[in-house]
Amino acid sequence: MINSLLGAGNALLTVSSQFIHQHPKRITAVIAALLLSGGGGAFAVASFAPDASELPVRELLEPVQALPIVVPADLDLQALRLFRSEITRTSDTADTLLKRLGVDDAAAAAFLRSDATARQVLIGRGGRNVTAETSERNGLLKLSARWNSDTDGKFNRLVLEKTAQGFVSRVESAALTATSHLASGTIQSSLFAATDDARIPDNIATQMAEIFAGDIDFHRSLRKGDRFSVVYETLEGDGEPLRTGRVLSAEFVNNGKTFQAMWFQDPAPGATVTASSAGTANAGSKGGYYTLDGQSLRRAFLASPMEFSRVTSGFKMRMHPILKVLRAHQGVDYGAPTGTAVRSVGDGVVDFAGVQNGYGNVIILQHRNNYKTVYAHLSRINVRKGESVSQSQNIGAVGATGWATGPHLHFEYRINGVYTDPQNIARENVTTPLSDSAKPVFARLAAENRVALASAASMQTGSTQ
Repeated sequence: MINSLLGAGNALLTVSSQFIHQHPKRITAVIAALLLSGGGGAFAVASFAPDASELPVRELLEPVQALPIVVPADLDLQALRLFRSEITRTSDTADTLLKRLGVDDAAAAAFLRSDATARQVLIGRGGRNVTAETSERNGLLKLSARWNSDTDGKFNRLVLEKTAQGFVSRVESAALTATSHLASGTIQSSLFAATDDARIPDNIATQMAEIFAGDIDFHRSLRKGDRFSVVYETLEGDGEPLRTGRVLSAEFVNNGKTFQAMWFQDPAPGATVTASSAGTANAGSKGGYYTLDGQSLRRAFLASPMEFSRVTSGFKMRMHPILKVLRAHQGVDYGAPTGTAVRSVGDGVVDFAGVQNGYGNVIILQHRNNYKTVYAHLSRINVRKGESVSQSQNIGAVGATGWATGPHLHFEYRINGVYTDPQNIARENVTTPLSDSAKPVFARLAAENRVALASAASMQTGSTQ
């Protein structure tokens, strides 16, 4: 029976297949007609549906009862605390400072006006971080102000607190916390413009210029497209940044040539040192900046007696601006506003400090190996004859005294009494290599700093137009 049914089914499929091959157009027409008739039926049904715009509309309004608010019995609304932070201004009074902090408390304002400690620390003192803790009704509960201490590694904190007997104040001292920051930039016009765009503090930009001053002339050698990366410290108190620390490592690519530096100080015996804590070192050791292969960057003389300025006249023959005769210019002139700080380019002793003919107010420093440096036309002299000075020490300020047509610094080198081009002295400076005993620790730190500088370079957020 089953075999008979299977045979009949196979025969029917064979006949159907032959019919489809012989009459494909007829089969297609039949299928299309069935589909169209089905669609037409659907269209017909849709056509008889009522128009939605003619359907009746009713508006129902029903009152809704709000659920009761249940306040936990153990919730103390008076315990809520609000925190606000501000920076003090030199124009602040007790009332204006508290108002900016969102404090509405007559007793607190009266205490600020009457308390000698609070008045001395806050009123008329700009740039100090202040945090106020208030109740939900803006009454003052606690006020804290932080500022730098003269003690290394410390900051001061004023605490003004409300007690059952009224407000009290005290001054505390606490340790600063160092945190590391990475940044990078590209020169378009100047170093400071690029660091501003990269949100790098001016103090860090100045340190970078000093670190690489022996290799890069920041007055004349910068090129558009030069790049830099830097890892630096920020010193914080209670989590608030109070000041910038030192540059930990830096890289500068000037005109296609790469310069690198890192801070290093011989560690105390047994101390564990990392790239971010290289300053924790032997108290008897003097730290400094080194290339990542161990060469000291501290040179006998800085490249320039000023942090930033422009060279207005070089070491050459020129027409004297006052005498109007052609004569040799025995130094370099740096144009800068009156009052700009002038620094010693090297360790030495003050050989002369006072007024001298066309030099006006002038300082002459005696260095080793019969080197002398001269700083002329000063508006202010900060040293006296016989005083020892160190490299980078502020010794005076730019002026226009003596034979000068405008504010500038005239700077000279004399070697055994012979005038020498300061630009050549800067290029011929020699460095001192790292001691053998410190090399193992230095090598580990250098590897860490290479990684940190690579991370900073990958950011490349700082470029200025």
